Parts: sequence; C-alpha cells; structure tokens
Amino acid sequence: MTKRVAIIGAGPSGLAQLRAFQSAKENGEEIPEVVCFEKQSNWGGLWNYSWRTGLDEYGEPVHGSMYRYLWSNGPKEGLEFADYSFEEHFGKQIASYPPRAVLFDYIQGRVIKAGVRDWIKFSTAVRDVTFDNGKFTVKVHDLPNDKIYTEEFDNVVVASGHFSTPNVPHFDGFESFPGRVLHAHDFRDAMEFEDKNILIVGTSYSAEDIGSQCWKYGAKTITVSHRTAPMGHKWPENWEEVPLLTRMEGKTAHFKDGTSKEIDAVILCTGYQHHFPYLTDELRLKTANRLATADLYKGVAYVHNPALMYIGMQDQWFTFNMFDAQAWWARDVIMGKISCPNKSDMEADVSKRVKAEDDGQDDYDAIWYQGNYIKELVSETDYPTFDVEGACNAFKEWKGHKKINIMTFRDNAYKSVITGTMAPKHHTPWKDAMDDSLEVYLQN
Repeated sequence: MTKRVAIIGAGPSGLAQLRAFQSAKENGEEIPEVVCFEKQSNWGGLWNYSWRTGLDEYGEPVHGSMYRYLWSNGPKEGLEFADYSFEEHFGKQIASYPPRAVLFDYIQGRVIKAGVRDWIKFSTAVRDVTFDNGKFTVKVHDLPNDKIYTEEFDNVVVASGHFSTPNVPHFDGFESFPGRVLHAHDFRDAMEFEDKNILIVGTSYSAEDIGSQCWKYGAKTITVSHRTAPMGHKWPENWEEVPLLTRMEGKTAHFKDGTSKEIDAVILCTGYQHHFPYLTDELRLKTANRLATADLYKGVAYVHNPALMYIGMQDQWFTFNMFDAQAWWARDVIMGKISCPNKSDMEADVSKRVKAEDDGQDDYDAIWYQGNYIKELVSETDYPTFDVEGACNAFKEWKGHKKINIMTFRDNAYKSVITGTMAPKHHTPWKDAMDDSLEVYLQN
C-alpha cells in the first residue's frame, strides 16, 4: 500500500488512530505509511501536564488545559479501552476515579505496548494544510531545529482536540479589577486561591470541577455566575450560585439580579473553540460543541472532502473508547474497507444525527445517543465489541451519585464493562486525598 496518512496530534484521539493502524498491521494487513505530527515534546495531549501557560518555550500557544490536582470527573468504567483494560495495565482493578497521573499512565501504557512512538514527530507544529489534485500538502515546523518543510499525503486525520483554545468573554470592569482574571485553560493549582473569594463564570463541567478543587484546597468562598440556569447541586455552605455577572467595580462583582459581592479572583469557565488555524477555509470544520457535529459523515469524515477525517470533535460523555470507535472506522475508510456515499447522502446523514440529538429530552437521552453512536461505528469494524449499555448505566449511576452529594460522588465504585470486575473503593475520600500521585493512589 503506497498511501501516506498524516495524523495531526498525539493526544488520546491521535493515539487511538495510531493504535487502529497498528492493530491492522498486527493482524497481517498492509497499512499505509503513517506520520503523526505532535506540537508537544511528549504524547498525551491534554493529559500531558505542563506548568506552562500562555506560550511554550518555542513561542507556541500552550496546548494543555490540565491542572495539577485533576481527578477524572466521570467513572473510568465509561472510558476503558476495549482492547486494553485497567487490570491489564495495572495488574489489578483500581478505583473508579483516577487522578490525572494515573490516567496518563494508562493512556501511555497501551501505545507503549503497541510500539507506535516511532510514528510520531514530536515538537513539530503543523502550520498549513492544503488540498490540490487529490493530495494534501502539509507544511510543518520542526521547532527545536527551527526548520519548516512540507510533505504530501493521501489522507489527513485531524486529532488536535477542541479543549485548548479558550472562549474568553469580556465583562465591563475587568480592565481595572485588582485581582487575577484567568480562563480555565490557564488554571493550574487550586492552592493559589486558598483563603480567597473566587468568582467562577460558567456552568460547564470545568466550572463544577475547578470550583470543587478550590473548595477542597481551602478557598474562602466560591460564587458561580450562570447565564441561563444554575447547576443546582447541593453545594457546601461557602458556595453559592448567582445570575450572570454584569460588571466589576473595583473588587465588587455585580450580578443580573442586582446583588453584588467582593471578589479576589475571577475564573472564566466559558468553554472552548473548535480552532484549526492551519486548515484552509474549504477544509476547516466549523461546528458548535454538540454531540452531532456539523459536516461530518458518521461524525468522522468531512462531507466536503471525505479524504479528511476528524476524530474526537463531539461534545463528550464517552471519551477514549469513542475515539477508538472513530479511529477504527476512519482507518477502514482510508484502507478502502468502508466506502463513503455521495455528498448528498453524507449530508443527509449529518442532518439525521442533528435531528436525533435535538429530539432528546435530557442528559440520559444524550448518554444513550452517544452510546448508540459508538455501537454503530464498532459494528462496522473489527474493534472489540464491549458492553456499551453497561457503560451508559455507569454514567447514569454517576449522575445519580452527583445529585446525592457533589463532593462525595468520586467515593463510589462501578463494574468494569471490559473485565466484569468491580472496582474497589478508594482508600481515602476524595475531599481528604491531598496526595494524588500514582504511587499513593495505587495503594488500594
């Protein structure tokens, strides 16, 4: 096979694509030449934690939105690789909510076993992707050697994620606010906000989790400002939810209902942009952050040019195993095992998926919608089948545990849908577990 395939990004989505091709090779199939370009010096994407914010050592925007004390905010049983269980990696079953160092170790374990590191060009930023005469020209920048060069490919897989370019709104008075204003993308260490009155703008999962981190590590008060509706959990006593911020006057935050509060720091948990500055207009995905993305047939192939694939561009209940399902499907299209229909049929597929998402009534419908999507893709490839329904039920239980107590939901345990074994409860309640190192976490 003489085809060449470029993968942009070596985070969980890009690594899933590498593993998909390696799996086919392992099965004796002839695969294309695969080259993965990764801007960072190591794999893992957002899970490759960096203390840096703003720009990196080469003047590139820092990719990572990861913070020091992050623990998984959903059960690991919903994201477990079907071909590489937590038990295989750690030699035992572990608790259901691993910290970032533990999850990074797990992600890394599968690709070390697969032996795909040589397929990745690290510290190499993609500058420009164009398409002409049936070929993609990819211009990249070798950052350590400050060298720019181009290569030609038959297919491109965009796996650079969509949680790294922050969406940053403006509020009157930020210019003269004497405290710190930052986006969740630049949040690194909750201990920075000990004994401070924190204002969080937004009601996303990052708002919920960063607020919880600040509470755990000693913030004086947490105030969460919402645009449409409060999150509605049973928060601790020093936590309150208020309507949207309207302006700052000095250290005083004013809200839409006429109330105000003295604030020491503002953290904007206001989401991220799908941002692909290296793609030309005719190749660039433009979509809202939703389960049914615009312009992607089967949520993967770009309807305007199905030689171009996007992995992991949806809003997410499922993560790693959904990226796998997409990567195996993309691989089979690239290798000619699956054919994409004509453009009008692909567009009809997109419209059907958008309508199905819009017809959903609540989060539970959304969970099953994405679970059924994964089952659909898996049924068309040789990715190992797994109990997707069981993973959906784990998410359902997780939501129930959060309603009971938002600060104790991580103390629960679930059954692996891969091995069928029950996770142990973690040895220390999350709110008291200040050491989240891999060594301490694995002491179950």
